[in-house]
Amino acid sequence: MPRMMKRSGVHLLVILTAAFAVRAFADDKLMPPHVAFDIASTALNETRHINVYTPPGYAGAKDVRYPVLYMPDGGLQEDFPHVATDVDTAIRAGEMRPMIVIGIENTERRRDMTDPTEIDSDRKIAVHVGGSAIFRRFIADELMPEIRHRYRTTNNTAIVGESLAGLFVLETFFEQPKLFETYIAFSPSLWWNNQALMHAAGERLKRMQQKKKTLYVASASDDGIEAGIAELQSALRANAPQGLKWSYEARSDLKHSTIYVSASPNVFRKLFPLKPKDN
Repeated sequence: MPRMMKRSGVHLLVILTAAFAVRAFADDKLMPPHVAFDIASTALNETRHINVYTPPGYAGAKDVRYPVLYMPDGGLQEDFPHVATDVDTAIRAGEMRPMIVIGIENTERRRDMTDPTEIDSDRKIAVHVGGSAIFRRFIADELMPEIRHRYRTTNNTAIVGESLAGLFVLETFFEQPKLFETYIAFSPSLWWNNQALMHAAGERLKRMQQKKKTLYVASASDDGIEAGIAELQSALRANAPQGLKWSYEARSDLKHSTIYVSASPNVFRKLFPLKPKDN
């Protein structure tokens, strides 16, 4: 079997294992209060289900606006339960600034999270792949305006994702760095399209405007993305624009299937601490 096909088979197994772990976790997790709505997307030509968590006191604080954390894989059988719970727990403990969480439930996950690929084995992970640009257009042009209309938000936005969703987070950082202020990628699937995103990272960073942004990336012990991570770090060290605060953590104590659930509580507290005015 060709080496690339072996690697893709391993990556697919990791992706499926992570998905099953998330579903099992979601079934057992006690969710904080939340609501949901559907949005008809012209870009995607389908209706998408959106889950929304608002922080404690939101209903009574009529003059207060809140930052927003967006998340792909945001269904109730996906990552929304543990992310909303992590955020709610940290806010109630006074260890994180209050914020809104927007979970985007999947329809065709591997279509939405991937850009086009030249690798035949990549195309075998799903019937449809390569739709990330359209999915990003849905978020930017349809979902975010709807959230601003429905909820009291600030211009401070973040996005978080794991595995293929982590790849989407990094791609969005390079393609539309102005879209969010904070980008969080757990175990991003950097192997996609023979690491093309990482190969172009240096040149893209050179062209990036100097604005205040935060980028956090973490990998697990069994991700198999060491080469891509090394290339990303090298590009960031050499070409990160002024104002970009970036960090990388190698979580050798965690696996691909556990890194999101295990690492996110501390990461959220670190990236979204209480400001003096929040106390």
